[in-house]
Parts: sequence; structure tokens; C-alpha cells
Amino acid sequence: MIDYDSEEYDFDEDTRSEKRSSLRSIVARDWPYVLMLTLAIFGVAYTNFARQAMTGYWIVLAPVFGLICVAARWRQLESSRSQVKLIVTQALHWAAVVFAMYLVFVADVKQMMSDFASSLMVLTVLALGTFTAGIHVGAWRICLIGIVLGLGVPAIAWFEERTLLILLLTFVLFAAIAVFVVLEHRRRTKDPF
Repeated sequence: MIDYDSEEYDFDEDTRSEKRSSLRSIVARDWPYVLMLTLAIFGVAYTNFARQAMTGYWIVLAPVFGLICVAARWRQLESSRSQVKLIVTQALHWAAVVFAMYLVFVADVKQMMSDFASSLMVLTVLALGTFTAGIHVGAWRICLIGIVLGLGVPAIAWFEERTLLILLLTFVLFAAIAVFVVLEHRRRTKDPF
């Protein structure tokens, strides 16, 4: 005699285990993007709280984002020639972004802006660089992080209330995570293997 209840129970356990492993695989695969988003939100929040220039932070963050962009596309490239091309194009792209950030600190430009304004300008350049790098490597998640960074600029400039900014940043973070999870779930249901 077949025990239908135990089969249903086993199916439910398999489904729960599959969901847990699916979440683990999402985190394991998307950790660079989560790291990028976390570093970006930390920088935006710290700039708002401290009201001081974070220019060094943004300039150091640019090459880190460049490495993540290379890593995001690396697994999909089959030939060493295309991998070298990816490295060269991303190195040139991020070198241009860092150079544009450096231009903000040229003596003549620096005299026209406050430290806070120059920090926002550097953040804007980083946001644009991140978005265009995401387009270049074909990674929508990197584009999304560029958009989040770009939204951070007006958030810092316009919101004086720290509580409101924290709520906004928390909402953006949860929205981005929800987008990751929903798109991954849709992809898995369309292609179960």
C-alpha cells in the first residue's frame, strides 16, 4: 500500500531544501554585486552622516568595481584572447573614470567647489562609470548598482534628515535584493536544469 502522506511530506522537504540551496546559490553567485551595493550604500550613508569629503573612498572603490566587472564576465568568455580584451577594455574604462575623478581635485576646480561638493562630483563620476561598465560587459546587476549610486547623489544633496536617508537606502537595498531573487526564481522556473 502506498502512503501518499509520506510522499507529499518528502516532496515538501525536497522543495524546502531546493529553495534553501537556491538562495545559497544566488548568494554564492551574486556576492560580488551584493558587495558592490553594500560598499556603495555605505559610502553614500557615511557621506551623508559625516558631511565630509569621501573622495579617497570613491577613488579606491573604482578599481575594485573594475575587478568585479571583469570577474562578472570572465566565466562566460571561452578564449584567452577575449579575456585579455576584457581586461584591457575594463582597465582603460576604469582608468578614465579615475582620471575624471582626479580632475575634480585639480587646483582650479577644487577652489570652485567645497569638499562636500567635490565628493558628490566624484560619486557622480563613479556612478556613471559603473553604469557604463555594466552596459559594456552586459551585466544588468552592475548597471543597477550604477543607478543606485546615481540615486545616492541627490539623496545626499537633498535629504538633511538622517532617518529619511536611512529609510531610503534600506528600501533601495531591499528592492535590489528582491529584484535579484525574483529574476533568479523566474530563470530557474523556466530552465530547471
